[in-house]
Amino acid sequence: MKYTFSESQRRAITEADGAALVLAGPGSGKTSVITGRIRYLIEQKNVPPDRILVITFTKAAAGEMRLRFQSMLGGRRLPVQFGTFHAVFFSILKHAYHYRADQIISNDLKYAYLRELLAGYHLQEDEQQELMEQLLAEISSVKNERLDLEHYYAKCCGSAQFRDIYQAYDRKLRENRLIDFDDMLTLTFELLTERPDHLRAWQERFQYILVDEVQDMNYLQYEIVRMLAAPQNQLFFVGDDDQSIYQFRGARPELMRKFVNDYANAKQLYLKENYRCASEIVHYSQNLIAHNENRFVKEIVSSREEKGAVLMQEYSSVTKENQAILAAIKARQALGVRLSDIAVLYRTNRQSGYLLEQLMAAGIPFHAREHVPLIYDHWIAKDVMCYLQLASGRRDRSLFLQIMNRPLRYLSREVLDEPQVDLDSWEAVYEEQPWIARRVEQLAEDLQVMSHMGPFAAMNYVRKGIGYEEFVVEFAREHGQNQQELLDLLDELQQSATGFTSIAAFQSNVEEYRAHMKAEQKQKEQETEGVQILTLHGAKGLEFDTVILPQLLEGMLPYKKAVLDADIEEERRLFYVGMTRAKNLLLLSNSKTLYHKDATASRFLTELKSSGRQK
Repeated sequence: MKYTFSESQRRAITEADGAALVLAGPGSGKTSVITGRIRYLIEQKNVPPDRILVITFTKAAAGEMRLRFQSMLGGRRLPVQFGTFHAVFFSILKHAYHYRADQIISNDLKYAYLRELLAGYHLQEDEQQELMEQLLAEISSVKNERLDLEHYYAKCCGSAQFRDIYQAYDRKLRENRLIDFDDMLTLTFELLTERPDHLRAWQERFQYILVDEVQDMNYLQYEIVRMLAAPQNQLFFVGDDDQSIYQFRGARPELMRKFVNDYANAKQLYLKENYRCASEIVHYSQNLIAHNENRFVKEIVSSREEKGAVLMQEYSSVTKENQAILAAIKARQALGVRLSDIAVLYRTNRQSGYLLEQLMAAGIPFHAREHVPLIYDHWIAKDVMCYLQLASGRRDRSLFLQIMNRPLRYLSREVLDEPQVDLDSWEAVYEEQPWIARRVEQLAEDLQVMSHMGPFAAMNYVRKGIGYEEFVVEFAREHGQNQQELLDLLDELQQSATGFTSIAAFQSNVEEYRAHMKAEQKQKEQETEGVQILTLHGAKGLEFDTVILPQLLEGMLPYKKAVLDADIEEERRLFYVGMTRAKNLLLLSNSKTLYHKDATASRFLTELKSSGRQK
């Protein structure tokens, strides 16, 4: 197979010598450049293949890079080493300390250890899952950034609690002679720093190092690679600071600027052509990202003749917005676009739930590429659904046990000893405690009032009339949780009941949706056709004919937790990544209301209409 390169690609392949930074925009053919560079080193510079190391971030990327290189050579296999950071570093540790693969802790065991450590905190299952994910992210940050644990200010819980959990988790690893992925970095750094003989051996082993997606590197990865490359410093860094979206995992795009400072003679090369996106998409995406100040300025141009289209629309409600999305999907399908070449991208995976229900109702196949948390599985949703079921006539003891003290009514669980509850009998039990009997009577009256309501109004009654919303606020305060996030979940749940005239119809839809999503999760490995539903983070590296970006609102994108300028710049990069997944059509939308409250369009929608100041 004959490979042809553009002038900017050819320059990156042939002119880089010593340290070089290749700024590769979206769809610029960076994989072809890296494989072309390897071939050039072997065939033109006579570099032995086994002295070349190519580092990627994922195993899949390393595999694809290897296959592309073999294809370029007509199927020949040469001993160039392709691997992820963790695979390369584990190889170093294996030679030094004789580690085995089974000593790398599995995700399941990692979570099992944390569950054991959190057992005394009496958390709900979904609360515990969320806290474990936050803990693991912060533990990773402390290790990768070599932070002083004693002076670390934890975000997910109290700093003293975090230290206790961190140290207990670390002890569990050591007692069981296990390491996690973060340990691979810290142990490799310590080994190469403390043992010059080991460092020299690996420096001689790899004379040329090529690193892909360098915008996603953390400080420890950067410093280890620098040590390995010395003293020849034949480093070929390829990446795009505008596509750095993993700050929460420790990615530091500013390391690209540090690179050109650390290597004063480093060449800077640019891959300017975007082979993926039509010109309109490139134009608007460049307008947007130019508003970021801390970046390398680039001039990206579309190599395609097609203009494509970027359409922006505002709707009165999320329901109207979703109806427009369904209509757009059907229109693209009618034009011959495959459903699997249409993607709907969200800032968070929870946002997609309402659209998925409407896709299901419309009979449009979809494929949720990532795990979508079912809102109906959250403890708040379970509480509210219990109220609705009781309002519709159910009298199961389990339902009453779930909600009888949410909000607090001082009712005793021991009193309910029959599978079915008779409210009059329950009230009579408290004959000598009339103030409590009145609470049972009030609950019965509330359920009677709700029985004549539709599900939306009934939920509103639970929140305001019964006082469940006050209970949630107090719960958040006592448990150190984000109050607004729990209230947002209540809003989202109530939004999902819009349009249903009876509680029974709503409950039936919930069960159907739950069953559909469970079946979809089981089939998703085999599922190939269907609209692709995923987050902006999950879309990195992918491309589609049509990309739909809904709910472009302040608080959603940029996300409400983004406060600092650096956070806003990362959110802007995230939007940029989403926009540049589209080849031909990009649909951007927002609604004037969200959860029946006024909403404000994302500032990014204004920014992309005019270019920001170039820095």
